[in-house]
Amino acid sequence: MAGPCPRAAWSPLGIVTSLALSLALAAAPPSSAQIESAIEIPLLAAFHGNDRGVLEMVLIHWDKKPSPDPIALRWIAREVVYGPTHLQAMEAAFRYAIQRASVSSHGTHTGTVSVRGDSYLPTTSDGPSAGAVMTVGFLALLRGDPIQRGIALTGTIDPDGHIGPVGTIPDKVRAAAREGYRTILIPGGQYYDPHWNLDHLSVELGVTIREVNTIEDAYYLMTGRRL
Repeated sequence: MAGPCPRAAWSPLGIVTSLALSLALAAAPPSSAQIESAIEIPLLAAFHGNDRGVLEMVLIHWDKKPSPDPIALRWIAREVVYGPTHLQAMEAAFRYAIQRASVSSHGTHTGTVSVRGDSYLPTTSDGPSAGAVMTVGFLALLRGDPIQRGIALTGTIDPDGHIGPVGTIPDKVRAAAREGYRTILIPGGQYYDPHWNLDHLSVELGVTIREVNTIEDAYYLMTGRRL
Protein backbone atom coordinates (compact mmCIF):
# COMPACT_ATOMS: atom_id res chain seq x y z
CA MET A 1 0.00 0.00 0.00
CA ALA A 2 1.26 3.46 -0.81
CA GLY A 3 2.64 5.43 2.09
CA PRO A 4 2.42 9.17 2.81
CA CYS A 5 3.92 11.71 0.44
CA PRO A 6 6.11 14.07 2.49
CA ARG A 7 6.65 17.51 0.98
CA ALA A 8 4.73 16.52 -2.13
CA ALA A 9 2.94 19.11 -4.25
CA TRP A 10 0.99 18.90 -7.49
CA SER A 11 1.59 21.34 -10.30
CA PRO A 12 -1.12 22.30 -12.86
CA LEU A 13 0.16 19.43 -15.03
CA GLY A 14 0.02 17.06 -12.09
CA ILE A 15 3.79 16.83 -11.54
CA VAL A 16 4.89 15.72 -8.08
CA THR A 17 7.71 17.91 -6.82
CA SER A 18 8.95 15.85 -3.86
CA LEU A 19 12.46 14.37 -3.65
CA ALA A 20 11.49 12.03 -0.82
CA LEU A 21 8.90 9.78 -2.44
CA SER A 22 9.21 6.09 -1.68
CA LEU A 23 5.85 4.93 -2.94
CA ALA A 24 5.20 1.43 -4.24
CA LEU A 25 3.43 1.04 -7.58
CA ALA A 26 -0.29 0.49 -7.20
CA ALA A 27 -1.29 -3.17 -7.37
CA ALA A 28 -4.93 -2.78 -8.41
CA PRO A 29 -5.91 -5.28 -11.15
CA PRO A 30 -6.49 -3.66 -14.54
CA SER A 31 -9.96 -3.59 -16.04
CA SER A 32 -10.75 -4.16 -19.71
CA ALA A 33 -10.56 -0.39 -20.23
CA GLN A 34 -7.40 0.01 -18.16
CA ILE A 35 -4.30 -1.93 -19.18
CA GLU A 36 -1.16 -0.76 -17.45
CA SER A 37 2.05 -0.39 -19.43
CA ALA A 38 5.73 0.05 -18.65
CA ILE A 39 9.01 0.49 -20.49
CA GLU A 40 12.70 0.66 -19.60
CA ILE A 41 15.19 3.18 -20.91
CA PRO A 42 18.97 3.50 -20.35
CA LEU A 43 20.19 6.74 -18.81
CA LEU A 44 23.87 7.65 -19.22
CA ALA A 45 25.76 9.78 -16.71
CA ALA A 46 29.29 10.66 -15.67
CA PHE A 47 30.64 9.23 -12.43
CA HIS A 48 32.89 11.50 -10.40
CA GLY A 49 36.30 10.00 -9.67
CA ASN A 50 36.82 7.96 -12.86
CA ASP A 51 36.23 8.07 -16.60
CA ARG A 52 34.00 5.00 -16.90
CA GLY A 53 30.60 6.65 -16.51
CA VAL A 54 27.49 4.98 -15.17
CA LEU A 55 24.37 3.53 -16.76
CA GLU A 56 21.10 3.78 -14.89
CA MET A 57 18.08 1.74 -15.95
CA VAL A 58 14.92 3.80 -15.69
CA LEU A 59 11.55 2.07 -15.36
CA ILE A 60 8.61 4.20 -16.48
CA HIS A 61 5.16 2.87 -15.52
CA TRP A 62 1.73 4.23 -16.50
CA ASP A 63 -1.33 2.94 -14.62
CA LYS A 64 -3.79 4.43 -17.18
CA LYS A 65 -6.41 5.13 -14.51
CA PRO A 66 -9.15 7.72 -15.14
CA SER A 67 -7.68 9.93 -12.43
CA PRO A 68 -5.81 12.09 -11.86
CA ASP A 69 -6.91 14.13 -14.83
CA PRO A 70 -4.78 15.56 -16.36
CA ILE A 71 -2.07 12.93 -16.20
CA ALA A 72 0.42 13.13 -13.30
CA LEU A 73 4.11 12.33 -12.93
CA ARG A 74 5.86 11.01 -9.83
CA TRP A 75 9.35 9.70 -9.20
CA ILE A 76 10.42 7.09 -6.68
CA ALA A 77 13.60 7.62 -4.69
CA ARG A 78 15.41 4.33 -4.14
CA GLU A 79 18.94 3.48 -5.22
CA VAL A 80 19.16 6.57 -7.41
CA VAL A 81 18.50 9.94 -5.81
CA TYR A 82 17.57 12.64 -8.31
CA GLY A 83 19.04 16.10 -7.88
CA PRO A 84 17.14 19.33 -8.66
CA THR A 85 18.58 19.80 -12.15
CA HIS A 86 17.73 16.23 -13.12
CA LEU A 87 14.18 16.69 -11.89
CA GLN A 88 13.82 19.89 -13.90
CA ALA A 89 14.95 18.01 -17.02
CA MET A 90 12.47 15.23 -16.25
CA GLU A 91 9.61 17.74 -15.88
CA ALA A 92 10.54 19.42 -19.17
CA ALA A 93 10.64 16.03 -20.92
CA PHE A 94 7.26 15.08 -19.44
CA ARG A 95 5.63 18.35 -20.51
CA TYR A 96 6.98 18.05 -24.06
CA ALA A 97 5.87 14.42 -24.35
CA ILE A 98 2.35 15.16 -23.10
CA GLN A 99 1.91 18.03 -25.52
CA ARG A 100 3.28 16.08 -28.48
CA ALA A 101 1.38 12.86 -27.68
CA SER A 102 -1.88 14.71 -27.04
CA VAL A 103 -1.70 16.42 -30.42
CA SER A 104 -0.99 13.17 -32.28
CA SER A 105 -3.73 11.24 -30.45
CA HIS A 106 -6.25 14.12 -30.57
CA GLY A 107 -7.02 13.58 -26.89
CA THR A 108 -5.83 13.83 -23.32
CA HIS A 109 -4.15 11.32 -21.04
CA THR A 110 -5.09 10.44 -17.47
CA GLY A 111 -3.63 8.45 -14.61
CA THR A 112 -0.15 8.43 -13.07
CA VAL A 113 3.24 7.93 -14.72
CA SER A 114 5.83 6.70 -12.21
CA VAL A 115 9.60 6.86 -12.75
CA ARG A 116 12.11 4.75 -10.85
CA GLY A 117 15.85 4.56 -11.44
CA ASP A 118 17.98 1.52 -10.64
CA SER A 119 21.77 1.35 -10.72
CA TYR A 120 24.37 -1.25 -9.73
CA LEU A 121 25.62 1.20 -7.07
CA PRO A 122 23.65 3.73 -5.00
CA THR A 123 24.22 7.04 -6.73
CA THR A 124 22.94 10.57 -7.20
CA SER A 125 21.78 11.53 -10.68
CA ASP A 126 21.78 15.20 -11.58
CA GLY A 127 22.19 17.35 -14.64
CA PRO A 128 20.03 18.00 -17.71
CA SER A 129 21.69 15.43 -20.00
CA ALA A 130 18.88 12.92 -19.37
CA GLY A 131 16.28 15.20 -20.93
CA ALA A 132 16.32 13.73 -24.44
CA VAL A 133 16.14 10.07 -23.44
CA MET A 134 13.42 10.78 -20.88
CA THR A 135 11.43 12.55 -23.60
CA VAL A 136 11.74 9.55 -25.91
CA GLY A 137 10.74 7.26 -23.04
CA PHE A 138 7.65 9.25 -22.09
CA LEU A 139 6.56 9.53 -25.73
CA ALA A 140 7.02 5.80 -26.32
CA LEU A 141 4.98 4.99 -23.23
CA LEU A 142 2.13 7.34 -24.13
CA ARG A 143 2.06 6.19 -27.76
CA GLY A 144 2.48 2.47 -27.01
CA ASP A 145 5.67 2.06 -29.03
CA PRO A 146 8.44 -0.33 -27.87
CA ILE A 147 11.99 0.84 -27.20
CA GLN A 148 14.53 -1.16 -29.22
CA ARG A 149 17.28 -2.80 -27.22
CA GLY A 150 20.93 -1.95 -27.65
CA ILE A 151 20.52 1.80 -28.28
CA ALA A 152 21.37 4.52 -25.74
CA LEU A 153 20.97 8.29 -25.96
CA THR A 154 22.41 11.33 -24.18
CA GLY A 155 21.41 14.96 -24.70
CA THR A 156 19.35 17.79 -23.29
CA ILE A 157 15.86 18.67 -24.51
CA ASP A 158 14.95 22.13 -25.84
CA PRO A 159 11.33 23.38 -25.85
CA ASP A 160 11.19 23.06 -29.65
CA GLY A 161 12.32 19.41 -29.60
CA HIS A 162 15.95 19.93 -30.51
CA ILE A 163 18.55 17.90 -28.64
CA GLY A 164 21.15 20.08 -26.94
CA PRO A 165 24.83 19.47 -26.09
CA VAL A 166 26.18 17.59 -23.06
CA GLY A 167 29.59 16.99 -21.51
CA THR A 168 31.71 13.90 -20.69
CA ILE A 169 30.48 12.03 -23.76
CA PRO A 170 33.38 9.49 -23.76
CA ASP A 171 32.52 8.49 -20.17
CA LYS A 172 28.91 7.90 -21.17
CA VAL A 173 29.93 5.92 -24.24
CA ARG A 174 32.13 3.68 -22.05
CA ALA A 175 29.25 3.10 -19.65
CA ALA A 176 26.89 2.14 -22.49
CA ALA A 177 29.44 -0.17 -24.12
CA ARG A 178 30.19 -1.86 -20.80
CA GLU A 179 26.50 -2.74 -20.41
CA GLY A 180 26.20 -4.18 -23.93
CA TYR A 181 24.84 -1.20 -25.87
CA ARG A 182 26.24 -1.06 -29.39
CA THR A 183 24.67 2.16 -30.70
CA ILE A 184 25.06 5.40 -28.75
CA LEU A 185 23.24 8.52 -29.90
CA ILE A 186 24.75 11.92 -29.07
CA PRO A 187 23.73 15.53 -29.80
CA GLY A 188 24.41 16.89 -33.26
CA GLY A 189 27.71 18.73 -33.62
CA GLN A 190 29.44 16.93 -30.76
CA TYR A 191 31.09 14.03 -32.54
CA TYR A 192 34.20 16.02 -33.40
CA ASP A 193 35.38 17.92 -30.36
CA PRO A 194 38.90 18.92 -29.23
CA HIS A 195 38.27 17.28 -25.85
CA TRP A 196 37.80 13.73 -27.20
CA ASN A 197 38.34 11.36 -30.13
CA LEU A 198 35.15 9.41 -30.73
CA ASP A 199 36.51 7.79 -33.90
CA HIS A 200 39.19 6.08 -31.82
CA LEU A 201 36.80 5.26 -28.97
CA SER A 202 34.18 3.68 -31.25
CA VAL A 203 36.80 1.34 -32.75
CA GLU A 204 38.27 0.53 -29.34
CA LEU A 205 34.88 -0.37 -27.86
CA GLY A 206 33.25 -1.82 -30.98
CA VAL A 207 30.28 0.56 -30.92
CA THR A 208 28.56 2.92 -33.33
CA ILE A 209 28.24 6.55 -32.25
CA ARG A 210 25.70 8.63 -34.16
CA GLU A 211 24.62 12.25 -33.96
CA VAL A 212 20.94 13.16 -33.65
CA ASN A 213 19.56 16.69 -33.87
CA THR A 214 15.93 16.33 -32.82
CA ILE A 215 13.64 14.18 -30.72
CA GLU A 216 12.06 12.98 -33.97
CA ASP A 217 15.44 11.64 -35.13
CA ALA A 218 16.17 9.95 -31.81
CA TYR A 219 12.65 8.53 -31.53
CA TYR A 220 12.84 6.88 -34.93
CA LEU A 221 16.21 5.27 -34.18
CA MET A 222 15.14 4.07 -30.72
CA THR A 223 11.66 2.79 -31.63
CA GLY A 224 11.61 2.30 -35.40
CA ARG A 225 8.45 4.48 -35.50
CA ARG A 226 7.88 8.00 -36.77
CA LEU A 227 6.36 10.68 -34.59
